[in-house]
Amino acid sequence: MKPFTEPIAAKTVLNPVRAPSMPFRWSVNPYRGCRHGCSFCYARSTHLYLDQPADDTFQRHIFWKAGAPDILRGQLERLAKLGKLPDHVAVGTATDPYQPLEAEARLTRGCLEVLAEFGVPFSVTTRSPLVLRDLDILRAAPAKAVNISLHTLDAEIWRRFEPASPPPRRRLEAAGRLAEAGVPVHIFVAPVLPYLTDSAEAAAELAEACRERGVRGVMVDILELVAPEVKVWFFSALRRHYPELAPLYGRLYHRSSRPPESYRGPVRRRMEAEFAKRGLLKSNGAPGPRGPQEDGAARRTDPAGGPDAVPGPACEPPAACAPLQLTLF
Repeated sequence: MKPFTEPIAAKTVLNPVRAPSMPFRWSVNPYRGCRHGCSFCYARSTHLYLDQPADDTFQRHIFWKAGAPDILRGQLERLAKLGKLPDHVAVGTATDPYQPLEAEARLTRGCLEVLAEFGVPFSVTTRSPLVLRDLDILRAAPAKAVNISLHTLDAEIWRRFEPASPPPRRRLEAAGRLAEAGVPVHIFVAPVLPYLTDSAEAAAELAEACRERGVRGVMVDILELVAPEVKVWFFSALRRHYPELAPLYGRLYHRSSRPPESYRGPVRRRMEAEFAKRGLLKSNGAPGPRGPQEDGAARRTDPAGGPDAVPGPACEPPAACAPLQLTLF
């Protein structure tokens, strides 16, 4: 089904990120909603702010910020007069800036041109090889990094959780072409899916593929379900494709939006060890001291505990662990 696209009148395109936990202070997101529609996407719940449901409407009704490059230019002109140009702008912190609509709308390209015009360093996070279209800008920009989100090379897992996104192997090839062109490339191994993509073997396979293609660094980020709507949507996909894992995920996520440290710590260490063996540095994907992660606005408090809550121990029996609304799927 072809998505419905709608322009929105935006007052700003360059937005401050005030959350102190975020490693960047400015972000640009030309689109709201994303055609990729990944089942684990933390931005799905932001459709509620547009009076849209946080279901598959997120990938079927895409909003684009009309005149985004011109709005951005006006903002940077005002900041330049004050001597306060950003030292780094993270592009694509909420939705993919190179989702299919970008091929026609070219809003992301226009915004990168404006950032380069003002000499503002930027990073881009995407799942799409469409980023290669803008190699001319990426080569010439004063400081930049491209972060390719890629959490698995397993085609079956990819099809089940993000079937509308570009295949993993195409993303790898895009990373290789960027590296060959001299553009710093990082891989965001995100999200790591418990019991599916968290093994040392999976990390070793991905690490070797990254090394062969000249990737500079990696960041490992374990699945977080940052809002009730995101948790419900993800669990519906999990129960559909891997019903045997639903009780295990219930144990991990019943108290918080993320698993307890007793799970996260060992998984992160064993995966990062595989990347380190191959000379891939731990990275936040930034061209400077800061790098893109989730948009602060997307990290809403989860009634089950919130993204910064201290997780408790797993509960028994498994059926009692998952919130009640998850059993509807």
